Amino acid sequence: MRTGATNSLLDVAGLRVGHSTSIGAGRRTGVTVVVAPRGGCVAGVDVRGAAPGTRETDLLDPRCLVDRVHAVVLSGGSAFGLAAADGVARALYAAGVGWPMGATGEVVPIVPAAVIFDLGRGGDFGAFPGADDGARAYAAATRSPAGDSAQMGTDDATRALESRAGARALGPIGAGTGAKAAGLAGGIGSASAVLPDGSTVAALVVVNAVGSPVDPATGELWAARHGLPGEFPPLERPASGEVAAYREERHTEMTAAGLLPGGATTIGVVATDASLTKAECAKLAAVGHDGIARGIDPAHTLLDGDTLFALATGERAAPGLADLLALHSAAARCVTRAIGHAMLAARTATLWPGTPAERVVRSYLDAFPSARPTAPTPVP
Repeated sequence: MRTGATNSLLDVAGLRVGHSTSIGAGRRTGVTVVVAPRGGCVAGVDVRGAAPGTRETDLLDPRCLVDRVHAVVLSGGSAFGLAAADGVARALYAAGVGWPMGATGEVVPIVPAAVIFDLGRGGDFGAFPGADDGARAYAAATRSPAGDSAQMGTDDATRALESRAGARALGPIGAGTGAKAAGLAGGIGSASAVLPDGSTVAALVVVNAVGSPVDPATGELWAARHGLPGEFPPLERPASGEVAAYREERHTEMTAAGLLPGGATTIGVVATDASLTKAECAKLAAVGHDGIARGIDPAHTLLDGDTLFALATGERAAPGLADLLALHSAAARCVTRAIGHAMLAARTATLWPGTPAERVVRSYLDAFPSARPTAPTPVP
């Protein structure tokens, strides 16, 4: 098994990813949209966290009528951020994309969504994404034929930045902008795999968990041990002092004063180019949660809203039983690997600026600087 060309969700042909990132003037949040091919994707969902914020998940039940979705939205802003899906739905409608309801142009776009809690992390609790942010993320996904991701900001509440971040835009971007994970900076990660039968499976994950992505005994990333050969940098085991400092910080955060009901969540999308039914997509999403549990401990807590969507573009034939089993295994590993990439791409940031809660939240590599590989001493 090997990675796809970009080691990201974009290796599933036909999918496009766009981000709207808002930083500054009290804001630290954003939206990520995964846009399906024009005809939509078969989809499923599995919600494991006890504090989810979601839209259109009931529709993805295999017993329900609609069997195609046209985009999936991942957003910051907790329940407020679900409004970002409205902007995506309106943009799809304007493009004539949606579930047909009659004459030409009479369509209803199907746009499931899930959110993370990042309220207040930019300093203003009331700064959260809305429909305009969703529309900007959709525009970022669709304006580039190659599917490049982009960060966007267009007003004073958003740091004016727009860059072609490339297919592998990771870390504090889009829905992962204000994310944190167990006292460390979080963000977006992605990974893909090409299976022996030629099919591709990939995952895009927003890591914003109560549980820790770090082994508290060693300081190593749980996810790093699940990478494909050469996928992750050759990380060293962190120094004992750094590990002890992290455990102390983690202990403080896990006291009653530091815990916030519904204040976390890991969400994402697992996708494949294989042909799957709605029921098979639901199972693919369910198996993807195994990947969360391998990369974050504990996972699926009463404080998280862990939710995974699964998409099948149907570009390849339906897998047989053995190939379906291989697809499930690879999907779970992609989710774990995506968590690892999110943590390694995270950046140290000051969260809750200008408030009594203000503090610097370090990236994994800043919290454990000794994990960075040491350059070999040149031989004279």
